[in-house]
Amino acid sequence: MDTNQLAQTILENVGGEKNVTSLVHCATRLRFKLKNRDLVDKTQVEAIPGVVTVMESGGQFQVVIGNMVPEVYEAIGAISNLTNDDSTETTTNKDETIFGKFIDLISTIFTPLLGVMAGAGILKGLLSLALNFKLVMPDSSTHIILNAIADSLFYFLPMLLAITAARKFKANIYVAVAIAGALIYPTIIELTASPKAVHFFGIPIVMVKYTSTVIPIILAIYVMSIVEKFLNKRLHQSIKNFITPAILLVTIVPLTLMFFGPFGVYVGNGIASILTAIIAFNPIIAGAVIAASWQILVIFGLHWGIVPVMINNIATMGKDPLKPSTAISVFAQAGASLGVMLKTKNKEFKALSASAALTALFGITEPAVYGVTLRLKRPFLIGILSAAVGGGIAGYAGSAGYASGPSSILMIPAFYGPNGEGFVGFLIAIAVSFTLAAVLTYLIGFEDIPSETTTETNNKDTIQPTTSVQSETIASPVNGVLLPLSDVKDKAFASGILGNGIAVVPSTGEIVSPVDGFVTVAFKTGHAIGLLSDEGAEILIHIGLDTVQLDGQYFDLKVEQNQHVKKGDLLVAFDLDAIVTAGFDVTTPIIITNSTNYEDVIPTEKQETQMGDRLITLL
Repeated sequence: MDTNQLAQTILENVGGEKNVTSLVHCATRLRFKLKNRDLVDKTQVEAIPGVVTVMESGGQFQVVIGNMVPEVYEAIGAISNLTNDDSTETTTNKDETIFGKFIDLISTIFTPLLGVMAGAGILKGLLSLALNFKLVMPDSSTHIILNAIADSLFYFLPMLLAITAARKFKANIYVAVAIAGALIYPTIIELTASPKAVHFFGIPIVMVKYTSTVIPIILAIYVMSIVEKFLNKRLHQSIKNFITPAILLVTIVPLTLMFFGPFGVYVGNGIASILTAIIAFNPIIAGAVIAASWQILVIFGLHWGIVPVMINNIATMGKDPLKPSTAISVFAQAGASLGVMLKTKNKEFKALSASAALTALFGITEPAVYGVTLRLKRPFLIGILSAAVGGGIAGYAGSAGYASGPSSILMIPAFYGPNGEGFVGFLIAIAVSFTLAAVLTYLIGFEDIPSETTTETNNKDTIQPTTSVQSETIASPVNGVLLPLSDVKDKAFASGILGNGIAVVPSTGEIVSPVDGFVTVAFKTGHAIGLLSDEGAEILIHIGLDTVQLDGQYFDLKVEQNQHVKKGDLLVAFDLDAIVTAGFDVTTPIIITNSTNYEDVIPTEKQETQMGDRLITLL
């Protein structure tokens, strides 16, 4: 399935654009905020080809895709208004908790900056190495230029956060940037170093330096958004476009300098001091606990509560003692995936594990965690244990991160500080966690995924797909009246994006197998079933439209996933009259989901069909 088809299918299965309050994405996930969660079948979304898994956390419905997520996000934007930065949709989920709202706030503000943070962080680390090995001199113009390139993001961080915060709080982005610019204006920065007392109309101001800070600008833009909405409701249309920005600038900047700024800086310094004290008390235990818990936090999306703390530590202390442990957890999961790759006998799963391990090394752990280690359970636990060992080593060595950004093999230079303190220990820690996870996973083992290509032909309990499709005839699985797929009152089916086929309006309440083959998907709700014929056809039979909402009521599933069936075997029994009485359309699409593998998919031209009749010819 290409990105356009994947985007269309995902959007349809989350209830369409009308059911989505907002959509953002991170490195691997589409993060939906839904108006009505009850309209969405999580299992059905997870079954979409191209979707790794679905997570729900922090009030978000998170569809994990992997490295293709930017392309899918862009494709959704092409068919909807969900990626429009100027959207003013303010509908919220009333059931969302305060903590969930906080996680959503942090993730929305910081996610757009993670990529450039990683790039700048790599450059800062490489520049530190170059200085240490005297490849460049600190007073040279070359170093001045390179340092400006690497440090500009962090120096002007309040301005970038002003943009993302303004989008989140639905405030004027340009006014927000102007406020941030005033906080880091050269003469304002000079006042922080001045021995003279600073006053604003006689009111004393405690001057602090705002470059690289996080909390003050977020507080400022939040207050600005409230004041802006208040003014826009009360000022006349003819003047509010220029009077509102003027009032905001002249009020929010002084308020930030007097209150929000010092409060935010003191809070940030306080958090940094507490963390420093904890790590200083026992750095080994602290490092081990952080490393062991990080991937668990990531699974539930709770790590976003810690990201601004780490960024703030770098801003206030010049380094962050938490970041090495988070990086070590990434390498541990990569090692566990490598161990799975070496151990598994399943060729397809071996390829998946190898790809997931490589992707994890470059900072994207979702394919490794959701697709490999967590799926097998034991490797995930081994990864946590190995990360704890590595975290303890990094804590003992006093390792720290000196730049922000997602942890990966490319970010290793960002852990090299001015004097190289703790860097060797960090290298040892990631090597130990990676190797230990791989070796333990291989030695301890796991319950392997049954092979789909090497199974004996007489084994009737596992799927045996062929490497290539062959021409074949698909029989009718049900009695009823035939409809062209284009007449189905469901855009996903009617458009053909799921594949070519035909639809039947059933006259009886039984679905039988149209081929000899294997059951690949057997929804517990019984409303849909997937088959793989012995000749290679992938078939989806979807009983009725939106019948997933019945949650299995009136359906009786007769088979299990991976079960081998013969043509004519009963797959599902259902109460046709009850489903119709409940108000559901019983039109049943029969789709060849791998239609692109065939030269032609030819539905029958008959108007009615009986079980066993020729329904579709595949060439």
